[in-house]
Amino acid sequence: MKPTFTGNIGRRSILKTTATAALITAIKSSFPSGAFAATAVPEVTGAKLGYIALTDAAPLVVAAEKGLFAKYGMPDVEVAKQASWGATRDNLVLGGASNGIDGAHMLTPMAYLIHTGKVTQNNVPAPMTILARLNLDSQGISVAKEYADTGVQLDASKLKAAFEKKKAEGKEIKAAMTFPGGTHDLWIRYWLAAGGINPDKDVSTIVVPPPQMVANMKVGNMDVFCVGEPWNEQLVNQGIGFTACTTGELWKNHPEKALGMRADWVEKNPNAAKAILMAVMEAQQWCDSMDNKDEMATILGKRQWFNVPPKDVLGRLKGDINYGNGRVAHGTDLYMKFWKDDASYPFQSHDSWFLAENIRWGKLPANTDIKALVTQVNREDLWRAAAKDLGVGAADIPISKSRGKETFFDGKVFDPENPSAYLDSLSIKAAS
Repeated sequence: MKPTFTGNIGRRSILKTTATAALITAIKSSFPSGAFAATAVPEVTGAKLGYIALTDAAPLVVAAEKGLFAKYGMPDVEVAKQASWGATRDNLVLGGASNGIDGAHMLTPMAYLIHTGKVTQNNVPAPMTILARLNLDSQGISVAKEYADTGVQLDASKLKAAFEKKKAEGKEIKAAMTFPGGTHDLWIRYWLAAGGINPDKDVSTIVVPPPQMVANMKVGNMDVFCVGEPWNEQLVNQGIGFTACTTGELWKNHPEKALGMRADWVEKNPNAAKAILMAVMEAQQWCDSMDNKDEMATILGKRQWFNVPPKDVLGRLKGDINYGNGRVAHGTDLYMKFWKDDASYPFQSHDSWFLAENIRWGKLPANTDIKALVTQVNREDLWRAAAKDLGVGAADIPISKSRGKETFFDGKVFDPENPSAYLDSLSIKAAS
């Protein structure tokens, strides 16, 4: 059954003590006029949220740093670093009550792979809910320096001859991504396949946690990788490799990470889930302002968050891209969007594409009911409820759950109303 925001406080009311009552009074006074009155009091004051050291985790980090979780009645939210996406999955399956986590900054498809049990121990489903999208664009596909002479950019086919030569020498071609079936896996597979390189036959795909990508390429453990920032920029800054393309060049304004939570937590704590959403959405608005990018890079660079030089974060946040192969682009619109262009709203049509691609590569069965699965997991209605209470203007709330047809750099078109036609149009897939 889908949770609804009933406004009932229940036995775990945070008004149990005089001290907490005083806290709520203080919170109310800090709200914009009327905003708190429309919002039911959270059932709990905290939750455990995981994140990976990637720039698109910024809304969670900023919400914690700026006291936004406390502002919306959730002063005890913990934002905890995860070692890898595999650790994020395992801790979500455990749940916060069992020393795991209740929700996370996560690769959008992960929510579905966990929900269906495709990536969990013994394939036991762990029901998940997507509450919001965290960002659009600004992942990267980077290549080892040894391939600089190929001139590879958007057209991956320029790597074919070099890959074939290396394989003929008995060496393995390794393409690294961060989680099987996750966004980075799908971007690098799409890019390779569009260039006529079969990611299942012509290369070996390997899993490497985002913060370990640069170090692994430095010692020659991979030929190409796909990851979010700041790791592509750090690679270039250290002179180890170059960026062939950003993922926004593959699909302009593409969806990327999501705020996902265990469905049972949302069911049990609907008002708290909405409070978390409101805090994250306000943080997304802050993150989106160009005036805040320098401070944001400094915050993310801190030891307790990413532990990287702020310069490794800042450039691509502003749309300034040093590809590392002689190409330098300033002021592009390929920077990460956190609020602009409906970045926060979780379009169900986008989740349909992620599921279609996972069917393409055999991670989900061909008979998957895409629409039904998306409806189970993607709770865009909760986002709308939070947006209303936050006072988001009507112009910033999409009318439709679908963004419509999407066109990719190679001319392929995805119609969310007909995923099978899209899949039929692709020449390289798991069965090919």
